[in-house]
Amino acid sequence: MSFILAGERDDDVVAAFQNYRQYIEGLKDWFPRGAYELAVSDWYFDFTDHKCPHDAWLEELSIIENSKGERNEIRTSSIRIRLLGAYHDGFIEFHYSKVFQCDLRGHRIDRGHRDWRYDEFRLSESGHLLHEIEWDGFGETGRWLIEADDVEYRWLTGPV
Repeated sequence: MSFILAGERDDDVVAAFQNYRQYIEGLKDWFPRGAYELAVSDWYFDFTDHKCPHDAWLEELSIIENSKGERNEIRTSSIRIRLLGAYHDGFIEFHYSKVFQCDLRGHRIDRGHRDWRYDEFRLSESGHLLHEIEWDGFGETGRWLIEADDVEYRWLTGPV
């Protein structure tokens, strides 16, 4: 169940965010720390804040298979996303150090992913972080769903 993605937000943005805040606060003790801090921050969903991912553009997506063990047989996956901020004055990075599963769907990506539209953090049935991201472009919505242990966020200022 989503709360503040396009289907819910476009109908009644105030009610959508009230329901989302109640959901997040109700699960505060179980929510991964990094995702919780983003979800309850004043700036993360504020489209006028340069650190907000809304309208940012994808620069890089990396899926890394980390390995250890005598034969490198113990494998885990991590994901790193780098975005050009909406105001083109810095970069946003998301890092998911332990990924359980992901579904990365896009339409007509031969012309780029276009804009990071909306996203939200939820908990999976397994108690892991779910980060759902909607991409807006050329009349179709791409959708990414990443299930991970947590997310780390970084804002990098500087010339682009």
